[in-house]
Amino acid sequence: MTSVWSDPVGLPIGESGAVITVGTFDGVHRGHHDVLARLAALAATTERPSVVVTFEPHPLEVVRPSAAPPLLTLHDEKLEMFAQCGVSYVAVLPFTPTLASYEAEQFVDAVLIERFRVAELLVGHDHGFGRGRLGDIDVLKALGASRGFGVTVLPPVHAANGDAISSTAIRAAILQGDLLTAAAGLGRAYSLAGTVIRGDQRGRLIGYPTLNLPPPSVRKLLPPDGVYAVRVQTPQGPFGGMLNLGPRPTFGDTSRRIETHVFDVTHDWYGAPIRLDLIARIRDTKPFSGIDALRAQLALDEVAARGTLQGLATATSTGPLS
Repeated sequence: MTSVWSDPVGLPIGESGAVITVGTFDGVHRGHHDVLARLAALAATTERPSVVVTFEPHPLEVVRPSAAPPLLTLHDEKLEMFAQCGVSYVAVLPFTPTLASYEAEQFVDAVLIERFRVAELLVGHDHGFGRGRLGDIDVLKALGASRGFGVTVLPPVHAANGDAISSTAIRAAILQGDLLTAAAGLGRAYSLAGTVIRGDQRGRLIGYPTLNLPPPSVRKLLPPDGVYAVRVQTPQGPFGGMLNLGPRPTFGDTSRRIETHVFDVTHDWYGAPIRLDLIARIRDTKPFSGIDALRAQLALDEVAARGTLQGLATATSTGPLS
């Protein structure tokens, strides 16, 4: 079981020196999973606890807010992913201007050694730390040698096109509506989560009732407006569906909404948590001449979404998607 604690004063009493990795881990993508799997394996081999040290908020929100990216995983989503990775502890450090000012040596001494008693440190090939990220791999290896802890530098995990998998590349794919590429990098479908709220019942009147989610945090990355095939994770299990993300121009509504019609089940789930796994983008948002035209298009959207989901199920049953 993974334990999580914020603003930690150190490794729990009774634990010996730890096997540690440090990073923001936005998306907890396939490259991150490789680091976490190796972390857990080394911890088991050396009979030490494994510790993930991560930050909240994203460091760029503190040091350069104008450059801070929208997030693939919000804080709770990231912790849920960590809990599935077999690590012993997750330590969430509040990223403050004070922490941002630490030199590389100060960060190693005050955080990794004093708080977490680092014995082995695993980092990615492009890891940087300390003020201005001036603590590169060479600096880290030198500090490890002088302070008595091991440093393992891990190579990148590559996508099918040969590029290193990164949060930046996954964000770019999502912003283009390329959910297949994003899912290949993440190792899962990109998702939106929230608690179902009551809508204005328009979908019910035209034969396509919807589950409505409130707009997510502005920090959460959203793909382009449009209609999407989705897998809806509910308290009663998963269902196929189609999502309208964006405005409803046929009704003169310009607000950005998250409305999902769930296939083959009638349930409102008001107040329940759900997750939308975004599988594929079907079409752009566009206005229609009236309710009948909109209803006809929704029927076509349903056929397209069901076909996409069936194709995914078939591909998954016969082997991994390429």
